Amino acid sequence: MRAAGSWEERFAIAQAALARRDDAGRAVDPEVAFCWRRMVAGRGRIRIERLAAETGWSRKRLWSRFRAQVGLSPKRAARLIRFDHAAHRLAAGHSPASVAAESGYTDQSHLHRDATAFAGMTPFALAVSPFLALDDVAWRRGHASG
Repeated sequence: MRAAGSWEERFAIAQAALARRDDAGRAVDPEVAFCWRRMVAGRGRIRIERLAAETGWSRKRLWSRFRAQVGLSPKRAARLIRFDHAAHRLAAGHSPASVAAESGYTDQSHLHRDATAFAGMTPFALAVSPFLALDDVAWRRGHASG
């Protein structure tokens, strides 16, 4: 995941890892798949404790199984999903302050932290990045089965 050139590649890697496990006969735990779907549907804005409660697993078990099967901790996956939504809003021309607020960041500095961590650039640089001019419908279609 760290070697991926972009955050979009990281999503593709996570999705492919889930598919490979399924293809190899090593089924992804239904609870892990459920958590991934909930994270994507909630745009990363869900507490891991809540997911654990909804699956009936302890927080520790959820972290362990999710990390083993997805390759990221649930918290990191949720951050990446939240950042994906924020990056698309920035590319659509929304201000970093409004994107931070509507994406669930405490403040703009937290959005800046994720932009630097996941994309290696500032929110302002993301806003003018042509690679973000993606069709959100294609994103949903490509990740709906996950």
